[in-house]
Amino acid sequence: MEFRRLGRSGLSVSEISYGNWLTHGSQIEEEQAQACIKAALEAGITTFDTADVYANTAAESVLGRGLAGQRRESLEIATKVFAPTGPKGPNDRGLSRKHIIESCNASLRRLQTDHIDLYQAHRFDKTVPLEETFSAFADLVHQGKVLYLGVSEWTAEQIMRGAALAREFRIPLISNQPQYNMLWRVIESKVVPASEQEGLGQIVWSPIAQGVLTGKYKPGQPPPAGSRATDENGGARTVTRFLRDEVLERVQKLEPLAAQAGLSLAQLAVAWVLQNPNVSSAIIGASRPEQVHENVKAAGVKLDDDLLKAIDEALEGVVVDDPRETPV
Repeated sequence: MEFRRLGRSGLSVSEISYGNWLTHGSQIEEEQAQACIKAALEAGITTFDTADVYANTAAESVLGRGLAGQRRESLEIATKVFAPTGPKGPNDRGLSRKHIIESCNASLRRLQTDHIDLYQAHRFDKTVPLEETFSAFADLVHQGKVLYLGVSEWTAEQIMRGAALAREFRIPLISNQPQYNMLWRVIESKVVPASEQEGLGQIVWSPIAQGVLTGKYKPGQPPPAGSRATDENGGARTVTRFLRDEVLERVQKLEPLAAQAGLSLAQLAVAWVLQNPNVSSAIIGASRPEQVHENVKAAGVKLDDDLLKAIDEALEGVVVDDPRETPV
Protein backbone atom coordinates (compact mmCIF):
# COMPACT_ATOMS: atom_id res chain seq x y z
CA MET A 1 0.00 0.00 0.00
CA GLU A 2 1.11 3.55 -0.75
CA PHE A 3 0.16 6.60 1.34
CA ARG A 4 -0.47 10.26 0.57
CA ARG A 5 -0.99 13.39 2.63
CA LEU A 6 -4.58 14.61 2.64
CA GLY A 7 -4.46 18.10 1.16
CA ARG A 8 -1.92 20.31 2.88
CA SER A 9 -2.59 18.67 6.24
CA GLY A 10 -0.29 16.39 8.18
CA LEU A 11 -2.72 13.46 7.93
CA SER A 12 -1.59 10.52 5.80
CA VAL A 13 -4.21 8.25 4.22
CA SER A 14 -3.89 5.05 2.25
CA GLU A 15 -4.10 5.57 -1.52
CA ILE A 16 -6.93 3.04 -1.53
CA SER A 17 -9.67 3.55 1.07
CA TYR A 18 -12.37 1.06 1.95
CA GLY A 19 -15.96 2.35 1.94
CA ASN A 20 -19.23 0.63 2.82
CA TRP A 21 -21.88 2.63 0.97
CA LEU A 22 -24.66 0.38 -0.42
CA THR A 23 -23.04 -2.79 0.93
CA HIS A 24 -22.79 -3.12 4.71
CA GLY A 25 -26.11 -3.39 6.47
CA SER A 26 -27.88 -3.57 3.13
CA GLN A 27 -26.61 -5.55 0.13
CA ILE A 28 -24.50 -8.16 1.89
CA GLU A 29 -24.77 -10.15 5.10
CA GLU A 30 -22.71 -9.41 8.22
CA GLU A 31 -20.32 -12.34 7.75
CA GLN A 32 -19.47 -11.26 4.21
CA ALA A 33 -19.07 -7.64 5.26
CA GLN A 34 -16.64 -8.61 8.00
CA ALA A 35 -14.66 -10.72 5.52
CA CYS A 36 -14.31 -7.67 3.26
CA ILE A 37 -13.14 -5.46 6.14
CA LYS A 38 -10.59 -8.12 7.09
CA ALA A 39 -9.38 -8.28 3.49
CA ALA A 40 -8.94 -4.51 3.44
CA LEU A 41 -6.87 -4.60 6.62
CA GLU A 42 -4.76 -7.47 5.27
CA ALA A 43 -4.14 -5.47 2.07
CA GLY A 44 -2.71 -2.57 4.06
CA ILE A 45 -5.72 -0.24 3.84
CA THR A 46 -5.81 2.04 6.87
CA THR A 47 -8.48 4.53 5.75
CA PHE A 48 -12.11 3.52 6.17
CA ASP A 49 -15.04 5.62 4.99
CA THR A 50 -18.70 5.42 5.97
CA ALA A 51 -21.65 7.71 6.77
CA ASP A 52 -24.50 7.77 9.24
CA VAL A 53 -27.03 7.64 6.40
CA TYR A 54 -25.65 4.43 4.89
CA ALA A 55 -28.27 1.73 5.57
CA ASN A 56 -29.84 4.25 7.98
CA THR A 57 -26.92 4.02 10.46
CA ALA A 58 -26.41 0.24 10.17
CA ALA A 59 -23.28 0.58 8.01
CA GLU A 60 -21.44 2.50 10.73
CA SER A 61 -22.26 -0.24 13.24
CA VAL A 62 -20.98 -2.95 10.89
CA LEU A 63 -17.73 -1.05 10.39
CA GLY A 64 -17.37 -0.47 14.12
CA ARG A 65 -17.62 -4.20 14.77
CA GLY A 66 -15.18 -4.94 11.96
CA LEU A 67 -12.50 -2.59 13.27
CA ALA A 68 -12.93 -3.47 16.95
CA GLY A 69 -9.68 -4.75 18.40
CA GLN A 70 -7.49 -3.00 15.83
CA ARG A 71 -4.88 -0.50 17.02
CA ARG A 72 -6.90 2.73 16.82
CA GLU A 73 -3.88 4.94 16.15
CA SER A 74 -3.13 2.92 12.99
CA LEU A 75 -6.51 3.70 11.40
CA GLU A 76 -8.11 6.73 9.79
CA ILE A 77 -11.88 6.51 10.25
CA ALA A 78 -14.06 8.88 8.26
CA THR A 79 -17.79 9.37 8.47
CA LYS A 80 -20.34 11.98 7.42
CA VAL A 81 -23.32 14.01 8.58
CA PHE A 82 -26.18 15.65 6.67
CA ALA A 83 -28.69 13.19 5.24
CA PRO A 84 -31.84 12.07 7.10
CA THR A 85 -31.40 9.27 9.63
CA GLY A 86 -33.51 7.54 12.27
CA PRO A 87 -37.22 8.36 12.04
CA LYS A 88 -36.24 11.27 9.74
CA GLY A 89 -37.89 14.01 11.77
CA PRO A 90 -37.29 17.72 11.13
CA ASN A 91 -34.06 17.77 13.15
CA ASP A 92 -32.80 14.39 11.90
CA ARG A 93 -31.14 15.96 8.88
CA GLY A 94 -29.00 18.86 7.69
CA LEU A 95 -26.09 20.81 9.17
CA SER A 96 -27.70 22.52 12.13
CA ARG A 97 -25.81 22.60 15.42
CA LYS A 98 -28.34 20.20 16.95
CA HIS A 99 -28.07 17.63 14.19
CA ILE A 100 -24.27 17.82 13.90
CA ILE A 101 -23.59 17.41 17.63
CA GLU A 102 -26.14 14.64 18.13
CA SER A 103 -25.08 12.83 14.96
CA CYS A 104 -21.41 12.92 15.89
CA ASN A 105 -22.10 11.44 19.32
CA ALA A 106 -24.25 8.70 17.77
CA SER A 107 -21.58 7.92 15.15
CA LEU A 108 -18.94 7.60 17.86
CA ARG A 109 -21.08 5.03 19.65
CA ARG A 110 -21.74 3.00 16.52
CA LEU A 111 -18.10 3.12 15.41
CA GLN A 112 -16.94 2.14 18.92
CA THR A 113 -14.37 4.90 19.08
CA ASP A 114 -13.77 8.07 21.07
CA HIS A 115 -12.85 10.19 18.05
CA ILE A 116 -13.46 10.49 14.31
CA ASP A 117 -10.38 11.21 12.23
CA LEU A 118 -12.28 12.91 9.40
CA TYR A 119 -15.81 14.24 9.89
CA GLN A 120 -17.42 15.33 6.63
CA ALA A 121 -20.40 17.48 5.70
CA HIS A 122 -22.10 15.06 3.32
CA ARG A 123 -23.68 17.87 1.29
CA PHE A 124 -23.96 21.65 1.49
CA ASP A 125 -26.96 22.82 3.53
CA LYS A 126 -28.52 25.93 2.02
CA THR A 127 -31.08 26.15 4.85
CA VAL A 128 -28.61 26.68 7.71
CA PRO A 129 -26.17 29.58 8.18
CA LEU A 130 -22.69 28.32 7.36
CA GLU A 131 -21.40 30.05 10.51
CA GLU A 132 -23.66 27.84 12.64
CA THR A 133 -22.36 24.72 10.90
CA PHE A 134 -18.71 25.60 11.35
CA SER A 135 -19.22 26.74 14.94
CA ALA A 136 -20.58 23.27 15.74
CA PHE A 137 -17.70 21.61 13.89
CA ALA A 138 -15.23 23.79 15.82
CA ASP A 139 -16.70 22.68 19.14
CA LEU A 140 -16.30 19.02 18.16
CA VAL A 141 -12.68 19.63 17.16
CA HIS A 142 -11.92 21.47 20.41
CA GLN A 143 -13.52 18.64 22.40
CA GLY A 144 -11.24 16.11 20.67
CA LYS A 145 -14.15 14.19 19.19
CA VAL A 146 -13.13 15.15 15.64
CA LEU A 147 -9.56 15.60 14.40
CA TYR A 148 -10.08 16.90 10.86
CA LEU A 149 -12.99 18.14 8.79
CA GLY A 150 -14.05 17.51 5.22
CA VAL A 151 -16.94 18.10 2.85
CA SER A 152 -18.54 15.98 0.16
CA GLU A 153 -19.84 17.07 -3.24
CA TRP A 154 -19.46 20.78 -2.50
CA THR A 155 -19.03 23.18 -5.41
CA ALA A 156 -15.88 25.26 -5.81
CA GLU A 157 -17.64 28.34 -4.44
CA GLN A 158 -18.95 26.43 -1.42
CA ILE A 159 -15.50 25.01 -0.71
CA MET A 160 -13.98 28.48 -0.73
CA ARG A 161 -16.67 29.82 1.62
CA GLY A 162 -16.14 26.89 3.96
CA ALA A 163 -12.37 27.26 3.89
CA ALA A 164 -12.62 30.93 4.82
CA LEU A 165 -14.75 30.09 7.86
CA ALA A 166 -12.45 27.21 8.82
CA ARG A 167 -9.57 29.67 8.94
CA GLU A 168 -11.67 32.05 11.03
CA PHE A 169 -12.51 29.28 13.52
CA ARG A 170 -8.94 27.91 13.30
CA ILE A 171 -10.06 24.37 12.47
CA PRO A 172 -8.61 22.00 9.84
CA LEU A 173 -10.82 21.68 6.73
CA ILE A 174 -8.71 19.34 4.60
CA SER A 175 -10.78 17.31 2.15
CA ASN A 176 -13.60 17.01 -0.34
CA GLN A 177 -15.26 13.73 -1.28
CA PRO A 178 -16.66 13.83 -4.81
CA GLN A 179 -17.61 11.25 -7.37
CA TYR A 180 -14.70 10.99 -9.81
CA ASN A 181 -13.80 8.48 -12.49
CA MET A 182 -12.91 8.21 -16.17
CA LEU A 183 -16.54 8.86 -17.13
CA TRP A 184 -17.40 11.47 -14.48
CA ARG A 185 -14.92 14.35 -14.37
CA VAL A 186 -17.00 17.29 -13.16
CA ILE A 187 -14.47 18.28 -10.46
CA GLU A 188 -11.57 18.92 -12.80
CA SER A 189 -12.31 22.43 -14.07
CA LYS A 190 -13.34 24.24 -10.86
CA VAL A 191 -13.41 22.05 -7.74
CA VAL A 192 -9.84 20.79 -8.05
CA PRO A 193 -8.32 24.28 -8.58
CA ALA A 194 -10.34 25.66 -5.65
CA SER A 195 -9.28 22.72 -3.48
CA GLU A 196 -5.63 23.18 -4.38
CA GLN A 197 -5.87 26.86 -3.52
CA GLU A 198 -7.50 26.14 -0.15
CA GLY A 199 -5.36 23.13 0.77
CA LEU A 200 -7.98 20.40 0.37
CA GLY A 201 -7.32 16.95 -1.11
CA GLN A 202 -9.90 14.73 -2.80
CA ILE A 203 -11.02 11.38 -1.41
CA VAL A 204 -12.98 10.18 -4.40
CA TRP A 205 -15.89 7.76 -4.50
CA SER A 206 -17.00 5.55 -7.37
CA PRO A 207 -13.62 5.27 -9.15
CA ILE A 208 -15.01 2.36 -11.18
CA ALA A 209 -18.35 4.09 -11.88
CA GLN A 210 -20.38 1.67 -9.75
CA GLY A 211 -18.89 -1.26 -11.63
CA VAL A 212 -19.36 0.04 -15.17
CA LEU A 213 -15.59 0.46 -15.64
CA THR A 214 -15.00 -3.21 -14.86
CA GLY A 215 -16.46 -4.05 -18.27
CA LYS A 216 -19.04 -6.46 -16.86
CA TYR A 217 -21.95 -4.52 -18.36
CA LYS A 218 -22.12 -5.25 -22.09
CA PRO A 219 -23.88 -3.14 -24.73
CA GLY A 220 -27.14 -4.64 -25.89
CA GLN A 221 -27.25 -7.14 -23.01
CA PRO A 222 -29.18 -7.12 -19.70
CA PRO A 223 -27.15 -6.44 -16.53
CA PRO A 224 -25.60 -9.56 -14.98
CA ALA A 225 -27.65 -11.18 -12.21
CA GLY A 226 -26.56 -9.98 -8.78
CA SER A 227 -24.84 -6.84 -10.13
CA ARG A 228 -25.43 -3.37 -8.72
CA ALA A 229 -27.72 -2.55 -11.65
CA THR A 230 -30.16 -5.20 -10.41
CA ASP A 231 -30.07 -4.10 -6.75
CA GLU A 232 -33.40 -2.68 -5.64
CA ASN A 233 -31.94 -1.19 -2.45
CA GLY A 234 -30.50 1.82 -4.25
CA GLY A 235 -27.68 0.44 -6.35
CA ALA A 236 -29.68 0.33 -9.57
CA ARG A 237 -30.62 3.99 -9.27
CA THR A 238 -27.02 5.16 -8.95
CA VAL A 239 -25.65 3.27 -11.93
CA THR A 240 -28.44 3.82 -14.46
CA ARG A 241 -26.98 6.94 -16.08
CA PHE A 242 -23.91 4.97 -17.20
CA LEU A 243 -25.79 2.02 -18.68
CA ARG A 244 -26.30 3.46 -22.15
CA ASP A 245 -25.00 1.44 -25.07
CA GLU A 246 -22.92 4.38 -26.32
CA VAL A 247 -21.11 4.46 -22.95
CA LEU A 248 -20.73 0.70 -22.66
CA GLU A 249 -19.36 0.45 -26.19
CA ARG A 250 -16.70 3.02 -25.33
CA VAL A 251 -15.81 1.21 -22.11
CA GLN A 252 -15.17 -1.97 -24.13
CA LYS A 253 -12.44 -0.04 -25.96
CA LEU A 254 -10.53 0.21 -22.69
CA GLU A 255 -10.02 -3.58 -22.51
CA PRO A 256 -6.92 -3.69 -24.74
CA LEU A 257 -5.49 -0.61 -23.03
CA ALA A 258 -5.76 -2.27 -19.63
CA ALA A 259 -4.20 -5.45 -21.00
CA GLN A 260 -1.36 -3.43 -22.48
CA ALA A 261 -0.69 -1.96 -19.01
CA GLY A 262 -0.90 -5.38 -17.36
CA LEU A 263 -3.97 -4.36 -15.37
CA SER A 264 -7.57 -5.44 -15.07
CA LEU A 265 -10.13 -2.85 -16.16
CA ALA A 266 -10.99 -2.17 -12.51
CA GLN A 267 -7.34 -1.67 -11.61
CA LEU A 268 -6.90 0.67 -14.57
CA ALA A 269 -9.91 2.72 -13.45
CA VAL A 270 -8.68 3.07 -9.86
CA ALA A 271 -5.14 3.85 -11.00
CA TRP A 272 -6.50 6.50 -13.39
CA VAL A 273 -8.07 8.61 -10.62
CA LEU A 274 -4.86 8.37 -8.59
CA GLN A 275 -2.93 10.05 -11.41
CA ASN A 276 -4.61 13.33 -10.44
CA PRO A 277 -2.19 14.96 -7.97
CA ASN A 278 -5.07 16.49 -5.99
CA VAL A 279 -6.53 13.03 -5.32
CA SER A 280 -5.29 11.68 -2.01
CA SER A 281 -7.27 8.43 -1.94
CA ALA A 282 -9.75 6.40 -4.00
CA ILE A 283 -12.57 4.65 -2.15
CA ILE A 284 -13.34 1.10 -3.17
CA GLY A 285 -16.34 -0.91 -2.04
CA ALA A 286 -16.71 -4.66 -2.16
CA SER A 287 -19.22 -7.42 -1.74
CA ARG A 288 -16.50 -10.10 -1.85
CA PRO A 289 -12.98 -10.13 -0.36
CA GLU A 290 -11.43 -10.97 -3.73
CA GLN A 291 -12.66 -7.63 -5.08
CA VAL A 292 -10.62 -5.88 -2.40
CA HIS A 293 -7.51 -7.90 -3.21
CA GLU A 294 -7.84 -7.09 -6.91
CA ASN A 295 -8.49 -3.36 -6.62
CA VAL A 296 -5.72 -2.59 -4.12
CA LYS A 297 -3.21 -3.56 -6.80
CA ALA A 298 -3.87 -0.14 -8.34
CA ALA A 299 -1.94 1.51 -5.50
CA GLY A 300 1.39 2.90 -6.65
CA VAL A 301 0.65 2.31 -10.36
CA LYS A 302 1.89 5.03 -12.72
CA LEU A 303 0.16 5.42 -16.08
CA ASP A 304 2.22 6.99 -18.85
CA ASP A 305 1.05 9.96 -20.91
CA ASP A 306 0.42 7.89 -24.03
CA LEU A 307 -1.91 5.57 -22.12
CA LEU A 308 -3.78 8.49 -20.56
CA LYS A 309 -4.24 10.01 -24.00
CA ALA A 310 -5.48 6.70 -25.40
CA ILE A 311 -8.03 6.47 -22.57
CA ASP A 312 -9.34 9.94 -23.40
CA GLU A 313 -9.64 9.01 -27.07
CA ALA A 314 -11.47 5.76 -26.26
CA LEU A 315 -14.04 7.60 -24.12
CA GLU A 316 -14.44 10.66 -26.31
CA GLY A 317 -18.05 11.84 -26.43
CA VAL A 318 -19.30 10.07 -23.28
CA VAL A 319 -17.32 11.82 -20.53
CA VAL A 320 -19.33 14.14 -18.22
CA ASP A 321 -17.25 17.16 -17.23
CA ASP A 322 -19.74 19.99 -16.69
CA PRO A 323 -19.30 21.28 -13.10
CA ARG A 324 -23.02 22.10 -13.02
CA GLU A 325 -23.61 18.35 -12.75
CA THR A 326 -22.27 18.35 -9.16
CA PRO A 327 -25.03 16.77 -6.99
CA VAL A 328 -26.94 19.10 -4.68
